[in-house]
Amino acid sequence: MCFSPQADVVGGLVICAIGVDAVRHVGQRREFLVLAWIPLLLGAHQFIEALVWLWLQGHVPRGIGHIALWAYLLIAFVVLPVFVPLAVIVLEPTRRRKLMMVPFALTGTVIAVILFAAMVRGPIGVRLAPYHLSYGIRVADGLLIVVLYVVAVCGALLISGYRNVVIFGAVNLVAVIVIAWLTIDGFASIWCAWAAVSSAAITLHVRFTKPGPQRAGTGRVISAS
Repeated sequence: MCFSPQADVVGGLVICAIGVDAVRHVGQRREFLVLAWIPLLLGAHQFIEALVWLWLQGHVPRGIGHIALWAYLLIAFVVLPVFVPLAVIVLEPTRRRKLMMVPFALTGTVIAVILFAAMVRGPIGVRLAPYHLSYGIRVADGLLIVVLYVVAVCGALLISGYRNVVIFGAVNLVAVIVIAWLTIDGFASIWCAWAAVSSAAITLHVRFTKPGPQRAGTGRVISAS
């Protein structure tokens, strides 16, 4: 979905529609609500990137382009590493499982603070590249930051008590490895687009999962009481 501004707009519309469907099917399962908002957040992210594309192509004013750049990086680097682990913590019904996920939320918070500080210090930038946008910020130990970011975002998903959430985390972890191998400078743009598309799985989870975690290993539905 990152090949052009038009693709980002189409992707954003589809993903936001999926997000609306997810939120509509939360019903009385309030613990699913934060998770259901992930597609809406990622769909909006695609709309914002479309504005960045249009700015770089000279179709929107510089001021709007800078705002869109900051908004895109804030979601990618600051919001997601905190929001995703917290969404999974809220989802889990047992105190033990929630406590297991706290380290991932703390890791995500530390990474978000580091990346936000790097953004404030500057410089931040973006350039057109073949089939994607290349975002850049200046941060020390960049490889370690990326690894911890992935741990925070995918780790909580992988140890969830819900089989579908674990699958979602595993697929995204594989995608991280493949995208990093294919392109480093386009990692943020391509992975965020992939995460948006794959978040459609959240709607299926919200639609069909019964209250209580469906254990990854057994396939049984366990009561949350």
